[in-house]
Amino acid sequence: MHIPQDGPDAAHRRPENVDDATVEALGALSKALETTERARGRLYDFHQLTGTADLQLDHAVALLREAGHPEWAEKVRTGIIGRNVIPGHWTFQIVEAYDRTYYEAFRDLNRAVVEELAAGRDHLYEAEMKEARRTSGDPHHTARPGATPGM
Repeated sequence: MHIPQDGPDAAHRRPENVDDATVEALGALSKALETTERARGRLYDFHQLTGTADLQLDHAVALLREAGHPEWAEKVRTGIIGRNVIPGHWTFQIVEAYDRTYYEAFRDLNRAVVEELAAGRDHLYEAEMKEARRTSGDPHHTARPGATPGM
C-alpha cells in the first residue's frame, strides 16, 4: 500500500525504496517493542508496589507492638522488612538489570533497523493504516495535526 503525498507528514511517509514487506516487518518489530515497554512498566509497578509494601510494614510492626505482640513485631521487622526479593536483589536492581540486559538492547536495535531500512521514520505501518482507515473530508479524520479536512 503506498500513500499519496497529501497523506501523512514527511516523518511518517514511506521512503520511495521501502516495500510493503519491509513496512509490515517494521510494524511487527515496533509492536514487539511496545509490548516490551508495557512489560517494563509492569516491572516498575512491581518495584514501586514492593517498596510501598515494605514501608507499610513499619506501621504493622508498630501496631503489633502496641497490641502486645513484640515477638511477632520483631519477626516481621527482621524477617521481611528490607529483605531481598530474589537472592542479592532489591527490586531496583532487577529493574536496572532488565534495562541494561534486555530493554536498552531491544530499543537500540529497533532504532538501528528503522534508521537503516526506513530512513529513521517511525510508525510507517500505523501511518499507512491511518490513511487507509480515515474518512477524507471529515474534520475528525485529518491526515496529520493542523491539516485541513480533505487532506
